[in-house]
This record gives sequence, structure tokens and C-alpha cells, in this order.
Amino acid sequence: MGTWDSGPFDNDTAADWCGELADAHAAQRPVLVRAALNRAAVEQDYLDADVACEAIAAAAIVAAHLPGGPPVTSPYAPDVLRDGDRLDLPDEVSALAATALDRIMAADSEWRDLWQEASGDDNPAFVVVRELRRALTARPERTAGTA
Repeated sequence: MGTWDSGPFDNDTAADWCGELADAHAAQRPVLVRAALNRAAVEQDYLDADVACEAIAAAAIVAAHLPGGPPVTSPYAPDVLRDGDRLDLPDEVSALAATALDRIMAADSEWRDLWQEASGDDNPAFVVVRELRRALTARPERTAGTA
């Protein structure tokens, strides 16, 4: 895996997946996001790093669609999202994205092992995943007068 930084789109696998997402018909894009997340979330065996990279990119896209979520600004992210387009993502995909990130951070994950070997426990890639998970599971604050 060619990796040049710790962001969700900063590796060859994620960049290639983002290219496929950008090239897909608009109606297919939510299907591709869900599929990438699901592949990681349901893996029972050792999780392949490429599956993890695609799921992290997908999770970043989901998080960006949430109120107050981190914007998609990477030059390696899908052009359509950097240009302000939005995907029609169902609400429950946030929970799937959080589950996928939990699976990626589990002990039997090649992605986790590679980053652990390269940078130890306190590394920027782990921080990125933790911040994405936090964004995916944050509860929107209620304003006064709402139930």
C-alpha cells in the first residue's frame, strides 16, 4: 500500500476507491459507500489493509455529511464531494461506519498492525480514525425549546 500521509484519503487504495466513487452514477455512490463499510464491519478473519483503507475513506465521507462533521477537502477525495455535492446517505449508515472503524482498530487488522509498527500507539492515523468515529457518534446538541 502506498501511503503518503495519515488522512483518510492519503493512500493509493483510498484514492483509487475515491476515483471509482467519483466515476459512478450518482445513484450508485451511496451503494458503494455502504459496501465499503460493510466489507470491513463484517469481516471475521484478519482484516486486509485495503479493505480498511476503503472503509476509512467511506467513513470520512459519511462523517462529512453529518451536521458539524469534518469537511472533505483532500485533493485525493472524490471531486464531486470536494465540489460540494452530497450523497443521499441513509441515517443508519453512520452506525455502520462507526462499526467499521471499530473493526479496523481491532487487534486482528492489518491496517492497525501496519500503523502500529510504523508509529506506535500514538500515531496520526489512529487519531484520524478516532476523530472520525467521534464525529460519527456525536449527538447533535438540542437548541432551547426543542424536545
